[in-house]
Amino acid sequence: MELLVVILFTLVVAAGFWKTFEKAGQPGWAAIIPIYNFYILIKISGNAWWWLVLFFVPVANFVAVAKISIDVAGKFDKGFLFGIGLMFLSFVFYPVLGFGDSRYRDTTQSTGVP
Repeated sequence: MELLVVILFTLVVAAGFWKTFEKAGQPGWAAIIPIYNFYILIKISGNAWWWLVLFFVPVANFVAVAKISIDVAGKFDKGFLFGIGLMFLSFVFYPVLGFGDSRYRDTTQSTGVP
């Protein structure tokens, strides 16, 4: 019974991550590929690729996860506390982000307005 709950829990989290990636215009399958999903998450957050290196450096990884999480929340018009939720309770907040009504706002693309 416990194994079934763990598998169900894992599937819900993966589906939330997958939907979040799709909302951001990234391939959903990237959510289930280890390390590559960090890279895509960094792209979604609008940060440089080298932040991926910080995920593997002790202590710096805590700062990197915090910044990336807060930036991802910001791209979906969510606040600082939602970003902290993404960091500490990602198993709750990523499904909320993926299946909720929030939309991705890419600020790096030009709007065509001078």
